[in-house]
This record gives sequence, structure tokens and C-alpha cells, in this order.
Amino acid sequence: MPVSEENPEIKRLRWRCRRGMRELDQLMLRYLDQCWPTAEDAERALFLQVLDCEDDKLWRWFMGRERPENAELDAIVSLIADLPA
Repeated sequence: MPVSEENPEIKRLRWRCRRGMRELDQLMLRYLDQCWPTAEDAERALFLQVLDCEDDKLWRWFMGRERPENAELDAIVSLIADLPA
């Protein structure tokens, strides 16, 4: 088991990344694995705001059908969408 998996905060976040759609799960977990460990507090706060959003809204954002009105949320949505698989 990786060290990060033992961290209660990471376990809790990994659970929160589980969405109603596999595609959203993958996007959220990709950010958690690739970016969260080195992200600044402000970026982490934005990611937590993304996790609080409804799945249908997230789906529209990540599919490019809509964009978040908040520029900071829009930036992190773009960041997450552009992460390599």
C-alpha cells in the first residue's frame, strides 16, 4: 500500500472523488494523484469546491458544454481536464 493511501486525509479525499460517473471518478482521482501532493493551499481549496459541485454540472464543464462562471474554478476545471491519463 502506498504511503499516501495510509494518510486519513487522502483516504477521505479519494472517497469524495468517487462520483456517479466513471469518467468523473477518473478525472478527480487523476488530479488527486498527480497534483494534490504539490498543490498550493489555494489550489487545494478550489479542488475541494469542485468536489462540492453536482455531477451533472461537472459533466457539462468537463465536456466543454458549459464553463464555470468563477474564473478560478474555470482554471482548475481546465487543469483537471488537461491532465494526462
